[in-house]
Amino acid sequence: MMNDWDICFFTDDGRALRVLDQTLLPEQERFIELRSSEAVAEAISRLRVRGAPLIGIAAAMGLCVALTNGEDFDEAKRRIVSARPTAVNLSWALNRMEAAYSEIKKSSSHTPIEKLREEALLIKQEDAKTCYRIGQFGSQLIKDGMGILTHCNAGHLATGHYGTALAPIYAAAEAGRRFRVYADETRPLLQGARLTAYELTRNNIDTTLICDNMAASLMAQHKIDMVFVGCDRVAANGDTANKIGTLAVAVLAKHFGIPFYVCGPLSSFDNQCKTGADIVIEERGGEEITSLHYLKPMAPSGVHTFNPSFDVTPHELITGYITEQGINKN
Repeated sequence: MMNDWDICFFTDDGRALRVLDQTLLPEQERFIELRSSEAVAEAISRLRVRGAPLIGIAAAMGLCVALTNGEDFDEAKRRIVSARPTAVNLSWALNRMEAAYSEIKKSSSHTPIEKLREEALLIKQEDAKTCYRIGQFGSQLIKDGMGILTHCNAGHLATGHYGTALAPIYAAAEAGRRFRVYADETRPLLQGARLTAYELTRNNIDTTLICDNMAASLMAQHKIDMVFVGCDRVAANGDTANKIGTLAVAVLAKHFGIPFYVCGPLSSFDNQCKTGADIVIEERGGEEITSLHYLKPMAPSGVHTFNPSFDVTPHELITGYITEQGINKN
């Protein structure tokens, strides 16, 4: 089972972080070693490591590697935290590591690096437990014969274990229920096609890949009974930032009367952010739209591009939130 596959771990000497390079999937399963804060930041920025919870885990573990290799704590933290602005788990994990570092320095009985590694691994272990609980709560919503739509990748490849949006799917499958998952391809980087379809089929989940613009047609044909998506940041009022295209799916689900659930750990909820309007949306290079993942350019040279990585779904379009504490319905 992929859910037992460790895709982010320390090397034996603790001087490197080994991660699965997700930009190469599904063609290659190749691990790379990150030995500096610059390498960790690059891996996060280039989406070699991606998914809000996994970004936080890799950041915490990468900070340990940077310190082990002689880097300054503050400089290493600054470099890693600047890699991506939208997912709150990145700053949350690094702030937790900073608090742990301050406490460790007050004690002369511990080696800071060793204790920091323990803290980073604790973050990873806690995330695995959180994902499991999200799965157990969310799976109660899935009945035999349902069609489940998901967008982007919020599975094992995005977290420390089961995933967030895919956790209920895995839990329901393990309970013996039979249903079908429809995975949006998720342009422009195709995380649904390259990652979600990859891990679900690897785990023998009945999966159908669709283009992003096919969701409305499927809903009109009554083939979609429920939508599960992940989240990169949830504002205090419930507005949610997730992969670009999530808003369109939420609008469609509202129109067709289909339950739309956001799945994520409490660490993705940012009470300092009042509404979705306060969430910083990362904008990425236009080459992701015009040529990335294709053998030849798909658009004419010189065309203008607009490539926000996320959009914000207003809370009134969300049926409920599934966290490690249960299902909170709007």
